[in-house]
Amino acid sequence: MNKRELEQELERLKQENARQKKMIQSLIARVENRGVNNVDPYHAFQYSVVLAEQVREKTEELNAALMALEQQNVQLSHANRLIGDAQQRFVDAIESISDGFALFDADSHLIYANCRLQKYLAEFGVSLSQGDSFSGLRALIDDSGLIRDQAIVSQEPGAWVYQDVRGRWMQLLERRTMEGGLVLLHKDITLIKQAEEARFAAALAEKSRLLQLMVDNLSQGVVMVNAQGLVQVVNRRFCAMTGGSEPSYLLGRKLTDLPDLPLSLNPVDPRKEVTTQTPDLEHVIEVRSHALSIGGYVNTYTDITQSHRYAETLRENERWLRLITDNVPALIAYVGEDLCFRFTNRAYEQWYGFDKGKLLGEHISVSRNEQELQMMMPYVERALAGESVTFELKERNAQLLDCYMMKSYVPNIDGDRVTGLFVLNWDITESKRNAEALEQSYQHLEQRVRERTSQLEELNQQLLAEIGERRQIESRLLEAKSEAEQANLSKTKFLAAISHDLLQPLNAAQLYTGSLQEHRMSPALRQLVQSVASSLSDVESLIGMLVDISKLDAGIVKADKQSFRLHDLLDNIANEFAYAAEEKGIEVRYVRSNSVIYSDSQLLARVVRNLMSNAMRYTQSGRILLGCRQQDNAVVVEVWDTGVGIPKEKLQEIFQEFKRLDPSHSKTRTGLGLGLAIVDKICNVLGHPIAVRSWPGKGSVFSVKLPRSGVSQLPKEGEPVLAIQSVALQGARVWVVDNDQNICEAMQTLLERWGCEVVTATSLQSLQIQRDINRSPVELLIVDYHLDNGEKGTDLARTINGGRTQHIPTLLLTANRSDTLKREVRDLGYQILHKPVVPVRLKMTLIQMLDSGPEKVSLSG
Repeated sequence: MNKRELEQELERLKQENARQKKMIQSLIARVENRGVNNVDPYHAFQYSVVLAEQVREKTEELNAALMALEQQNVQLSHANRLIGDAQQRFVDAIESISDGFALFDADSHLIYANCRLQKYLAEFGVSLSQGDSFSGLRALIDDSGLIRDQAIVSQEPGAWVYQDVRGRWMQLLERRTMEGGLVLLHKDITLIKQAEEARFAAALAEKSRLLQLMVDNLSQGVVMVNAQGLVQVVNRRFCAMTGGSEPSYLLGRKLTDLPDLPLSLNPVDPRKEVTTQTPDLEHVIEVRSHALSIGGYVNTYTDITQSHRYAETLRENERWLRLITDNVPALIAYVGEDLCFRFTNRAYEQWYGFDKGKLLGEHISVSRNEQELQMMMPYVERALAGESVTFELKERNAQLLDCYMMKSYVPNIDGDRVTGLFVLNWDITESKRNAEALEQSYQHLEQRVRERTSQLEELNQQLLAEIGERRQIESRLLEAKSEAEQANLSKTKFLAAISHDLLQPLNAAQLYTGSLQEHRMSPALRQLVQSVASSLSDVESLIGMLVDISKLDAGIVKADKQSFRLHDLLDNIANEFAYAAEEKGIEVRYVRSNSVIYSDSQLLARVVRNLMSNAMRYTQSGRILLGCRQQDNAVVVEVWDTGVGIPKEKLQEIFQEFKRLDPSHSKTRTGLGLGLAIVDKICNVLGHPIAVRSWPGKGSVFSVKLPRSGVSQLPKEGEPVLAIQSVALQGARVWVVDNDQNICEAMQTLLERWGCEVVTATSLQSLQIQRDINRSPVELLIVDYHLDNGEKGTDLARTINGGRTQHIPTLLLTANRSDTLKREVRDLGYQILHKPVVPVRLKMTLIQMLDSGPEKVSLSG
């Protein structure tokens, strides 16, 4: 039984005892009253006995009740002791805990608060007394200023955390009892809070370290600026881009306060992108700004130097390509597979009478009438099928004049598909008319010679009788001879005009193209430049072949034979074609010979080059061999290839003019079928037999038999031809004299790409203004043969070398291929190259001249 039950039981017993006392008193009173009124002794005695028995019984019951009550009191006392002990143990337990404790009854009045809670509240002037209300306690706490402002942290109902004004963190838990009371537990969690803050700070520091590590390893520069304009995050890439400051120096500063940071590197407009350069002007940076939702922004800095330079290179290459094609006399265009123009040069647009760029995107039919288009379409279809074609066509130009055009279509093959056509046209009207006029002149000459011969025969029969007429006829014959010589001279001048007037601008284009190929460019642009170079090479080859055939047919080519070592000639040719074969994936092998032969080195070089070119054209894979065989008192030069081979019935036909194998066997540039015809005619001039053997599908071998020289002693051999990659031209000082300013500019651009220091002039007077021709240091002199006012390059070179103590190695450039000029240049000790100049051959010649040195060059004359 608990205390309350014991108290209730005790109260019941007391009430029962009082009730019994009242009953006893009432009985005694009745007995006494009855004795007074009724004096019957017996009845009184009898009644007294009964009453006494009742009193005894009641007394016994009362004694029993008192004994029970005493036992109850003893139990109550024991229970009170137990309750007191329990209360003491409860108080001791509450006081022993480390937390503050308070107990409120169902009416929210304080029943008990332990010393720890009272002591804590006393520090802030708050005291607790039994009976204080919970709301009053809250009011006292608020008035005391115990809780720091804005430091209460709500967690869940019945539990909250706050920080007091002394910086300690406290947790207060509220719990309801079964009777509706309230228990408060007040706990100091400062250490737990500090541990949590330490763990949070460590985690935050680790995240910051990982974030900084990630940012520092980005390829972009990154900087984050808060709403106040202060740097919050920055990586080392940004510091390297903007001057090399440490990230720690920038943190907490404003970018606008940094003196070394260009304003262009700090955009704050999120819609703005900036392309700028670093302070050292060596890098191009793309800057982008990104706004943050919490204010501030993030800037990213990307180094786009390579892509920027690549774009600049593309623009520069495009400018060079346009410059070259616009200065080439040929009409150049590129047509897509839809037969719409994608590119046209200035000559093309002017010839057809269109403004610059107007043809781009237009169909080819806009520049031709229906009849011309119908005549041209079969060749276009063949080109779109993958075949390179060359043909003549009569067309009308912008002035409505009928002209003869030589047209060449080269397909642009991408994989197994033709994606467009390279178009090369040149106006051959003048040369065709000159050729027709020359042909008519020959026909008239032959007719007159026949007439004169017939008359001579008649006069011979009357010779003794008509001496006077004979003299007259002889006079007429002399006149006819003079006319024939004049016609021959006209042809020679015509060939010279072709050589100079056509090859001069072509030479400039070759030099510009060679310079352009030295630049870096994309594969697509390099293919276009290579196609332009190939087309220019086609023009050179076609013009050179036509001139050579005309000169050979006219009989004006004479052999200038002398003794020389065969490898001096073949070394250069082998190196030249080995370099060209690399791009085609063909192996060129060369077997060197020390034999001394007797021949014309220039004409023999033309023969060997034509044979090597023919082998390159018809060999798609495999190898080409250039070598020599000893045979009795002769040396046989042979060119072997693994090409398509030649049918037996065509072995002699291939040496005829304008005869070629099936063009489908060759995927290289087309020609006129004059290469082997020129070889045959030159061999006839030299007296060197030429032979051919072939195995269709396996390859061919061409051989030329050369006589040995009877000379046993020759000058000491020079060093082997230097590789094209030689650095011998680095820093070489070169003077270039040419009356064509375009040639000067092209030559200067090409030589400077090779590392030379170049001075260009259009005349001797122009060169004297720039340099002291007698004392200024110079390693090479390059001179054009035909200068202004009838001046010759050989005379200018003699003038310059005549005033110097040591003569300059001199290279003469000319379109004149006459043997007389070759002998003159050789006697002067100069080198000669014929226009148009191939950049590779020019470079090899200059390296060889530098290697030889001025002391090894003959300067006679």
